[in-house]
Amino acid sequence: MKPYVLIWGGGDLASGVVMRLYRVGIRVLVVEMDQPRVVRRSVSFAQAVFDGETRVEDIPGKLVNTPDEIEQSWKTWTVPVIIDPQLTLIQSFPPLALIDARMQKKYGPLALDTADLVIGLGPGFVAGENCHAAIETNRGHFLGRVFWKGSPEPDTGVPGKVQAYARERVLHAPADGTIEAIKSIGDDVKNGDPILSVNGIHVLAPFDGVIRGLINDGIFVKKGTKVGDVDPRPEHYRCWTVSEKSLAIGGGVLEALLTKESIRFKLWQD
Repeated sequence: MKPYVLIWGGGDLASGVVMRLYRVGIRVLVVEMDQPRVVRRSVSFAQAVFDGETRVEDIPGKLVNTPDEIEQSWKTWTVPVIIDPQLTLIQSFPPLALIDARMQKKYGPLALDTADLVIGLGPGFVAGENCHAAIETNRGHFLGRVFWKGSPEPDTGVPGKVQAYARERVLHAPADGTIEAIKSIGDDVKNGDPILSVNGIHVLAPFDGVIRGLINDGIFVKKGTKVGDVDPRPEHYRCWTVSEKSLAIGGGVLEALLTKESIRFKLWQD
């Protein structure tokens, strides 16, 4: 079978990895759950789970169900997305490399023989224990750096600051319930405008800005779940383009893949 890279998770950071690998001709497969709670869905291949098809910038993605459909997607340069949260597929369709991009921040043991190269993104990964290489995902001097020993920085629990706002720009569910969207990604909002509601409780804009991320309408969430992202900058292109953070992380993954000679020479095999 053709060598490919499995990317476990299809959120915005994972999609930056997809973009980097896709653009240099590497076959990728995105694996997701049946209802991914993706906020920056306008730049996430996970959105294919809901819509059947999606596009991140100029790269198409499509929901598939079988290995044959995966192969067909590669022939048309479309990123295949499959629902398989337990990775049962790899028993009959093994990847050359596996990128754990679920961003869970805490992980149990992951067998290092799951693939020839296992790469983990962000906090919770320790090279040599639950991955072969780990990638720094915190903003700062080491963003995108590859660790072959040790681990990335621990989770700070604080979103990156944009202008004067950090925690304030991220919206959370005020209660358990189903998302009812009032606004859409890309909409301008004023401080206090209702953006969505959960169980009848409105979630309001914390300041004037642009809605950069918003969880899918109709999704059931638990209290405290991240459900939206407001950007104070009046720059709408940020809603529709992959961030510099995502691309830096993708660059780290590409470096890790190409560092291993045994991986490097297999990736572009026909």
